[in-house]
Amino acid sequence: MKEKKIKDAVKKTYSEIASRENQCCCSSPCCGDDALSAAVAAGYLLEELGNVPEEAAMGLGCGNPTAIAALKEGEMVVDLGAGAGLDVFLASRRVGPKGKVIGVDMTEEMVKKANKLTETHGYDNVEFRLGEIENLPLEDESADVIISNCVINLSPDKGRVFREAYRVLRPGGRLAVSDIVSEEPLPAELRQDMEAWATCVGGALEQKEYLNKIGEAGFKEVKVSCSREFYVEVEPGENMCQLRSITVEAHKPQN
Repeated sequence: MKEKKIKDAVKKTYSEIASRENQCCCSSPCCGDDALSAAVAAGYLLEELGNVPEEAAMGLGCGNPTAIAALKEGEMVVDLGAGAGLDVFLASRRVGPKGKVIGVDMTEEMVKKANKLTETHGYDNVEFRLGEIENLPLEDESADVIISNCVINLSPDKGRVFREAYRVLRPGGRLAVSDIVSEEPLPAELRQDMEAWATCVGGALEQKEYLNKIGEAGFKEVKVSCSREFYVEVEPGENMCQLRSITVEAHKPQN
C-alpha cells in the first residue's frame, strides 16, 4: 500500500510539472531561479543545452550523467525516468545515427511531452516508452549504457531498479546515474511525507546503502565520480538534514 501511495504521489507531481513551463524541483540542490539556471547548476554546459529542445531542460536533475557515461557512436542507451527527454536528446547526439536512445518514464504526460519534442525536432534515433523503472519494458542484455538523473531516489524499491538495470545491460555494459542520498538515516517526518518523496528527498537512502544496492545487483567497479552536499529543513525553522547529490559509475562484468 505504501509503495502505491508513493508512486501515486510521484505521478501526480510530475504530471503537473509536465503541463507547466519553467518548473524545477525546488528540493534539489540544483534548483535555481528558472529551469535553465537549475540545469546549469546541476552540471550542464550552456553549449550542450543550446543543442537540444529548450522545453526538455526542465531543471529536474541533480547532475549530468551523460558527461561521465563516455558514450560512443553506435551504442544503445537507456535513460531511467527520462522526463521530457533532456538526457535522451543529449545522448542521441553522442551515439549518432547508428546508435539509439530509449527513455523510460512512468508518467504518461511526460512521455507525451517527450514524444512531441522528438517529432517536432526530428530525432530519428530516439524512442520514449511508458513504463516503471522497477519493471523495464526492455529485453535482457539489450543496452550498452544505462543513465538516470535524480529519479531512482523516487522509487520505493531501489534494489529492484538496479537489478533491472543489470538485466537489461549487455555484459561489459555501463551504469552512470546521478541521484540524491543522505549522510545518515532520514528523520521519520521526511520518510512519511509524500511531498518530500515526490521532490527527491523523502526516498533518499544513506550513501553507503545506495552504493551497496548497486553492488548487490551484480555491478562491479562502483565509484562516486561527483558529490555535492546541501541541506533541507525537516520542519520549517527546525533542524536541517544534510543530503548529497552524487554521480555514480559502475560496470556489468563481462561473461
